This record gives sequence, structure tokens and C-alpha cells, in this order.
Amino acid sequence: MIGLFLGLLILALLLFWLGQRQQRSAGLPEGRILYSDMDVGSKPERPFYDPELGLTGKPDYLVQSGQDLLPVEVKSSDAPSEPYQSHIMQLMAYCYLVARSTGRRPPYGILRYRNRSFAIDYSAAREEQLLAQIAEMRRLERSGKAMRSHEEPRRCARCGYARHCPQKL
Repeated sequence: MIGLFLGLLILALLLFWLGQRQQRSAGLPEGRILYSDMDVGSKPERPFYDPELGLTGKPDYLVQSGQDLLPVEVKSSDAPSEPYQSHIMQLMAYCYLVARSTGRRPPYGILRYRNRSFAIDYSAAREEQLLAQIAEMRRLERSGKAMRSHEEPRRCARCGYARHCPQKL
């Protein structure tokens, strides 16, 4: 009986250690992974939604670290020297949605590239920048003057709307 108990205890410790190791190698902060949108074949989590902005989204991971809820966005490419502004704004949108949906404002979020992670503060200034950018996007949509960015031809070519886009490259 004691042998079985010790065997199960060793197995549990081994699985815990392997899980922690995998979490660190994935670039995730220490804490409990509340959900992952990266698991192929698993039931998708409901996205966060803010009816005031009409904003919907969900990060790739949501990690609880102490009392903090931290959104993590994973990118498949190698890290640039500094994160792209569009990636930062996407992460800030997730921070905003987490705060609005849970009442718990994340102090920061994490952008995880293939070879590096960036912790990006969710400051009042970044939130204001996000809200101003969303307001500008909505204004352009209403005016009919919203134009696609063609600064990244590869991104345009992979876009799901490329077949129907009158502005495609």
C-alpha cells in the first residue's frame, strides 16, 4: 500500500515538473493556465466581448498569476527587435477585454514570439491609445474611406478575404 502511494506521489511530482517545464519553454508566466486557445481539437473558449465598443476577442492563453489575469498572444514568427505596433494593440485589446469582462485589470500582457517574449504594460496611456485607434477605425468604416494596408504583401496574400477584396495586391 505504501509502495503504491509513493509511486503515485512520484508520478504526480514528475507530471507537475514536466508541466512547469513545458510552461516555461512556451514562454508563459508562472501561474495557472485558465485556458488555452492553442489546443487543436479542444472545445473553443467563449471570446471576451464588450458591447459598448462592439469588441470581441480572446488571447491564445489566459494565465492567472497570483491575483492577476494575464493575456498571452502567441506569434509564429521570430521576434522583431521591438514588437510590432499592431501586435501591441492586439494584446492591449485583450487586456481591455479581460478587464471589462472580469473586473480585474491586467497589469500587463505577454507577446510570445517563437524565440522571445515581451511583457507589455497595460498602462492608462496604452488603453487611451487603443480606444483612440478603435474610434478612428470606426470613423473610417462609417465614412467608407477605410483602406487596407498593403505594407506587408505576404500578409495580404494569406488574408481570408483576399478573394473578395477590391484592394488586394
